[in-house]
This record gives sequence, C-alpha cells and structure tokens, in this order.
Amino acid sequence: MTNSLRSARATGRVRVLSFVLALTVAAAAAMGLLTAAPVLPAPDPDDGAIALQPGFRALIVADNLIVGRKVGNTSERLRGIAIAENGDIYAKGKFGTIFALRDTNGDGRADAGAEFGPGDGGTHIAFHDGWLYHSSRTAVYRYKYTPGELVPTSPVQTVVSKLPAEKDHDAKAFAFDEQGHMLVEVGSPYNVYSDPDRQLGAKGKDATEFQKTYGGFWRFDANKLNQTQADGVRFSTGHRHALALIWHPVSKQFFMVQMGRDNLNVVDPDHYDALDNAERVSEVMHLLHEGANFGWPYTYWDPIKQARMVAPEFGGDNHKRVDPDPYDKPVIAFPGHWAPIGMVAYTGNQFPAKYRNGAFVAFHGSWNRAPRSQAGYKVVFVPFDEKGMPVGTYEPFADGFAGKEEFVNTGDARYRPCGLAVGPDGSLFITDTEKGRIWRVIYTGAPSTSPPTPAPTAGAAAGTAAKRSVGPAPTLTSAAAAANDSSHGGQLYQQLCAVCHMPDGNGVSSMQPPLVGSAVISGDPSTLIRVVLSGPAQVLPADRAKYANQMPGFANALKDAEIADILTFTRRMFGKGASAITAAQVAAQRGAASPAPQRATGASKP
Repeated sequence: MTNSLRSARATGRVRVLSFVLALTVAAAAAMGLLTAAPVLPAPDPDDGAIALQPGFRALIVADNLIVGRKVGNTSERLRGIAIAENGDIYAKGKFGTIFALRDTNGDGRADAGAEFGPGDGGTHIAFHDGWLYHSSRTAVYRYKYTPGELVPTSPVQTVVSKLPAEKDHDAKAFAFDEQGHMLVEVGSPYNVYSDPDRQLGAKGKDATEFQKTYGGFWRFDANKLNQTQADGVRFSTGHRHALALIWHPVSKQFFMVQMGRDNLNVVDPDHYDALDNAERVSEVMHLLHEGANFGWPYTYWDPIKQARMVAPEFGGDNHKRVDPDPYDKPVIAFPGHWAPIGMVAYTGNQFPAKYRNGAFVAFHGSWNRAPRSQAGYKVVFVPFDEKGMPVGTYEPFADGFAGKEEFVNTGDARYRPCGLAVGPDGSLFITDTEKGRIWRVIYTGAPSTSPPTPAPTAGAAAGTAAKRSVGPAPTLTSAAAAANDSSHGGQLYQQLCAVCHMPDGNGVSSMQPPLVGSAVISGDPSTLIRVVLSGPAQVLPADRAKYANQMPGFANALKDAEIADILTFTRRMFGKGASAITAAQVAAQRGAASPAPQRATGASKP
C-alpha cells in the first residue's frame, strides 16, 4: 500500500469521525445535555474598591442607586437582592420600591432598569418555585415570574400580612424548605425585654407571653394567600433578631445568624465596661430546627469564655453562667456587633470546589463598639461538610468595604455590605446599603491588578473634624474632645448617649440620628427637654426623618439636674455653643407634661 493511499484512508476516517462527533454535539446541544462554560465579564481594575481572596475578581454592576433618594424625609437604603435565571437583578429599597436591573449589551453592567412594588419597603427578596417573593415590615408578597419580563405584569399577591412591627428589629427575613413551607422571622422590638430598655439599671421581665408574638420564626404555607400570624406555627423562639437565614440543600435544615444584644456597660457599668460591651456578646450561627430556643432575653453567648452567660437585666454580673444550659448551642460564634444581615448558600459551580454548598455571610458592620474601632463590614465564607453541616470555622472572603481599618463613627465607612445572591452562572452578588452599589464577584484564577482604592484619611489634629468619605459635612468636634470632656454632662453623655449617638455626636446612618447640626439640639430649649423626657416620637413631627432605633423617654430614669447637665454638654459640644439648660427649666417642662411623668427624686451626684 502506498503512503499516499494510507494517507487518504486516514483522512477519510478522520472526516467520518469528525462528522459523527459534530452530529453528537449538535444532538446533545438540542437536548440541553451540553452547556457551554459561562463567558465572564471583564472585572474592574480595582475590583470595585474591595479586597477579595486570590483568584477572585469583582465588577460594579450598578452604582449610586439610592444616593439622594428619600422616602418622605427618610434616606433610602438598599437591602436584599435576587437574581433571575436570565441574569436580571432585583434589589429591595428598605423604605420604597424594588429596583429591577438588566444588562442589555452583555458587558456585565446593568444599563436598563425600572422600579415597581407596593412601595412599603422591606429587606428580603428571593425567587422560589417560579415566584418572586419579597417582604415589608408587616407582610410577605409575591409576583408570578414570567421569564424575560423585567417588571412582572402579574398582580401582586399577599402571602402573609398584619405581622407585628414596632420601633426596632422590624425587617422580615424569610426562607423556604422543600416541603412547601416558608419561615418568617418576627424580631423583638427590644434590645432586652426589660424595664426600661437600654438604660441604666434595667430590670428584665418575664418574656413568656411576649414571645408568643415576638422573638421567633413562624412557619407558613408558602402557597396560601392572605395568611396572618395566627395561621402560622411558632417554629422557634428565644432570639432577638435574625436576618441572615438559609435553607441548606444537603442537610435539609435551616440555619440563621442572630444579632447579639447591646449596651452591657450602659445597663450595668459596675460589672461591665466598654471593652466587655465591644467583645463579649457574640453574633451566633445556629441550626434552626423546630422547637429551638436560643435563650434571649435571659442570656447571651460570650465568645471569649465560650459560654452562655446570664444577662445583667436578669442578675448577671459578667461571671454568672447558665448552668445547666437548656438552650440550643451555637455552631459558630462570630465576634460581637458585626451585624449579620445577609446569608446565602453557595450552590453554583463557578467557584472552586471548596466553596460548593458552603455559605457566605454579609456583616453590615458594628455601630456600638465605640470608643474602640468599629468592626465587621465584610463578607465571610463558612465551610460546610459533606453532610451539609458547618465545620465550625469561617474565613475571610470579601473585605475593604469600609475603606479604612480604624474608625469609630460608622459614617466614616465608605460602603456597608448587606444583600447576597448567587447568579445562574455561579457569580456572587453583593449589595451596599449606603450608596446603592452592587458588586458581582467572579472567579478567574487571576490576581487583582491593583489594590482597593483607600477611603480618605481622617483629620489628624484633635479638635478638628474627621474628613468623611460619605455622610454629613465635617464636624467641629472630634470624638476625642467629646470623650475627654470632664464636665458632669460630658461624663453622663459618654455613659448613656455615646453608644447610640457616637462620641462625636454624628449618630449612625439609618439607625440613630446625628446631634451635630441638629436644629432640635441648638433650638428651642423647651422642645429639646420634652424630647428627652418623653421621647422624640411623642414630641417631634410625624414626618420627621425616621431611624431604626427610637430613643425612649428618660423622665423616670434621670433627675432634672442630670438632664440639664447632659443637654448643656450636647448644646455646647454639638449645638454651636447654644445656651445652657438649667434644672429649673427641666422641672418646668416635667411639670407641664400631660399626663405628668413620674419624677425621679434626689439631687444629682457630682
């Protein structure tokens, strides 16, 4: 046989094999058995100003969605996120509508959008069984999802309504199991169920009746309409507030991360100091099973002692442990006050195998670790084992959202991560609450080409303003100057007020109002006094800017001279040097109140 003949026969066989292979590929593609690897978009050179683990990159999908937006007088915040099978993005405004976003040219960035929804805000949003579910403060709604529609044309349906919602912890987390059930959280409106709440000498109350309505998850039928809380089953109890919630597809179990309590040193300064408050109350991850009790309000979990402790409102002294411990133990104890606000199970295939069926947790970041530096402001990864259970550890994944390592005031944080969702190609989406940025994290195996862009640094001189990357204009008072003020009012402010309004008086974005530049602080003394005596909700206009944590009245907790000293300090330090307040002025307003609040007696201690 000649070489040319052998070559011709070989070429013929190759052609036949190529033809058969082509037919096989075409048939597989037609039957949906062959899926091309996803084409990933180009990442941003600086990964959207965040830091990621090696091999991961990020791009900004949308930005500044809520900058300058207000609902009434309240600044909007971006919260949860859901991704449709075609890549369309749905993100919740906390006070307003749903943002629908689409990439029309394939570059990975949203370039078209719309808004829709009932308009009553909320936090959670998710796809389930062909429906787009979302929650407000009091309800869970859904739209029938038609693939390709950016804005659903189907009417909104109410799945559950009339859920309790009071001054704090009113966002409603929800998740679904595989048996047609939906869990919905009803948080506690208290830090601790006590009288008073968050104040010096608070005494705990029996929460038995209270927890029939609050502080637990309720189970509902995911497909039944117009349910109320009475139609649900109390699934778990004994927790304060939990927004980070998932159903795990392997273990077939719910998991949640709870937000721990605040104000240890405010309630009982004899046994707890600022360091105890900052470090000794964990954000705990729990297996969420039916009948679980997590020990709130009577206890808290100390991550340093690795023990359940008796809360000071119920006789705790920083040493007294719950023994024996009848409550469910955490599977992971995260550091205090990191504020877990979102969680998602990673069910995609784009990331390396170690991430499959693990969970990502978004920490919104602390606000009440002052005067120590705030912490959190990151996304971490929680590994799960082959049985779908957490292995008991966590590791960093995405950081740099705050833009700086050390800061006391939350207003100095550039971004705060919140919502998490896994896209159809396995990308991880992350939302920011403060400006409305959305990141898409992808895995390329390549390192970042440049470090995250740093936020502006703080002013160096004491007594001058810290330059802020976001938030209000520079202040005229530093945190150090306020903290070092030796006046009686200054000391009381640091003990009772700074934990919420911050040592420098700049408050906490969306949670506590700033005192710096406040017309109430620098304005009419009688109005200011009545605000402290009765609480802002009883005195100020109903259309004022709203904040998540509402200040109670202090008429029963503070003496006239103490209120006068605190207000004199705040007006001098944060109110442009406004005139001092006297005990006589406080007494006059207390006496004029109707009905008259009970007056605290005795002279103020020096």
